[in-house]
Amino acid sequence: MKLRRSERMVVISNYLINHPYQLTSLNTFAEKYESAKSSISEDIVIIKRAFEEIEIGTIETITGAGGGVIFTPSISERESRAIVEDLRDQLAESERILPGGYIYLSDLLSTPSLLHNIGRIIAKAFKEQKIDAVMTVATKGVPLANAVAKILNVPFVIVRRDLKITEGSTVSVNYVSGSSDRIEKMFLSKRSLKAGSRVLIVDDFLKGGGTVNGMISLLAEFDSELAGIAVFADNAQEKRDHLHYKSLLKVTNIDVKANKIDVEVGNIFD
Repeated sequence: MKLRRSERMVVISNYLINHPYQLTSLNTFAEKYESAKSSISEDIVIIKRAFEEIEIGTIETITGAGGGVIFTPSISERESRAIVEDLRDQLAESERILPGGYIYLSDLLSTPSLLHNIGRIIAKAFKEQKIDAVMTVATKGVPLANAVAKILNVPFVIVRRDLKITEGSTVSVNYVSGSSDRIEKMFLSKRSLKAGSRVLIVDDFLKGGGTVNGMISLLAEFDSELAGIAVFADNAQEKRDHLHYKSLLKVTNIDVKANKIDVEVGNIFD
């Protein structure tokens, strides 16, 4: 397919954005668009400069026979903060308070554009970590984990609280539920996670940390390693000094009687 340079740069840019963290040789583009490798190289230089200027991401060029280009997505701190501050305002709406001191999050975590941007923010926060998979627990954390995994271009695995026959052979662990202090059980399919993986745990709302601790225990059963923990929001009223995590939002107070929620920006920018 022979294209003019302007057209070629558009399709190459689109390819890179949709194939993050993936090494692609210049020959792939040269053959596909019937252009000289030197011309493709010039295209990449222009795209790289534009991506970095508007902080879409970075393009790294690998030299040698097995070389090529790798696109690493990013997001500017200014855009990130604007997104998180808008989410903070939405989360602080009084009608979100549910019985038991829970907060309604489903609308925020089911909007594709919001999920995409949240995924970009979390992915940037852990860009220095080598991440092989994203893990979450069913069900509310699934869309969020999927968004993060898509940006990182890695698989995501779903831990379940009930045994599903469709999961095949599973590994289970007992954990203490942070909200009820009961001993509960969670399951993960043996086929879901490769041994030796570095895993980013993602969850929607962190209270006592029991669920996250359960997932950490599962990682040990799979001979895998914790790369980090990211949550959409955490309840700052709960004590969990043993957990190191990054949150977009921090709920500092839930007053059911006064129908009021106090929300701050989390430690994602620290």
